[in-house]
Amino acid sequence: MPAATSREVLDRLLRLTATGPTEQMADVFSEDAVFEMPFLPPGAPQQEPGREAFRAHLQAGAGLQEFDSVDNVRIHETSDPEVVVAEYRLHGRVLATGKRFAFDIVMIARIRSGLIIWSRTYSNPLDGAIAFDMAPDLLAGLTTA
Repeated sequence: MPAATSREVLDRLLRLTATGPTEQMADVFSEDAVFEMPFLPPGAPQQEPGREAFRAHLQAGAGLQEFDSVDNVRIHETSDPEVVVAEYRLHGRVLATGKRFAFDIVMIARIRSGLIIWSRTYSNPLDGAIAFDMAPDLLAGLTTA
């Protein structure tokens, strides 16, 4: 059976994300996958490489938030069959407060042999800071950085 196409892999990840965060999301990534998130708030740790580090990240995230849908999905295939770009809106809530959120996300992914080997994800850090009531912390980090 041939490996899934890049688009099919990203579609699977988005279906899993819509009911996450769930550990099964990690299964879409290669064992040594690299994660880049250039717009993390000041002081936020970068995602460690590797599927199991991502699985641990998802487990921790499941204690903080839940996702209930993904919409406004646009997947763009590129001239490189391994590279796809996904734009989507992720809806969910913060577990501690019940506060609803919606994050607009852009993800660029390199997919090989049916697994994501590299991804770079962009979202507005202000959206997360507002959802988790951390806007003052974000502002303080920006003024001291």
